[in-house]
Amino acid sequence: MRGFQLLFGKEMRELTRTARLPVVLVVFALLGLVSPVMARYLREILEAVGGSQFQGLIPDPVAADAVAQFTKNLGQLGVLMAVLITMGSVAGEKERGTAAFLLTKPLDRGAFLGAKVASLGSLLAMATALAGALCWAYTAILFEPLPLPGYVISVAVIWLSLAVFAAITFAASVVAPSALVAGGIGIVALMLAGFVSVAPDLAPYLPTGLWGIANELAVGHTPDPVVGPVVLNIAIIVLAVAVAAWSFRRQEL
Repeated sequence: MRGFQLLFGKEMRELTRTARLPVVLVVFALLGLVSPVMARYLREILEAVGGSQFQGLIPDPVAADAVAQFTKNLGQLGVLMAVLITMGSVAGEKERGTAAFLLTKPLDRGAFLGAKVASLGSLLAMATALAGALCWAYTAILFEPLPLPGYVISVAVIWLSLAVFAAITFAASVVAPSALVAGGIGIVALMLAGFVSVAPDLAPYLPTGLWGIANELAVGHTPDPVVGPVVLNIAIIVLAVAVAAWSFRRQEL
């Protein structure tokens, strides 16, 4: 991994200079702020707009509704952001010739890919942690404080689900001929997970199934299963990165 530290610093600076880091942080922060507000006032909005037809149909909102809204929002916009920031990570540099230029230096390909994986994972971790902290704070204000240990683990599980789609898109960015194709593969992976999730026995083991696990953990419950889905999704990330590394070593830049 010769040159990893140097390349990691380069990746983090590039994420900042191209505004990807601040944009992702702002989007995730808004999701964290808006989710408890939507859960708290959705019933009142619907009753105000729809009148008596919604009266009494929607139960009183609780803290669990804020968490469910949070995971739903991250499961939609969060996954989309993960795909968008990842799809050009390698494909874009190959198209511009930047990858070939960097690898003429005393840097190896493992460090090149490793720095990108670490920087993208760090960006998603910072964004998810920020969104989670804001969601917890606003849920405490609008409802009640959620049990902190379970909530922290819940946010980590949400990050894992986003990392799975980012890893799949990253592997596609290495293998595919363009960033657009890589992004398409990431979106297709999300769609396939949605289709397969209709099978109740398989649903908990999908990256989308981690959202339900996160909901349970956030309110202090212990879902079953939990270890199997987490281990399986970590394995998907490792496999995707391994495929990316195997393919990248065999490519002529």
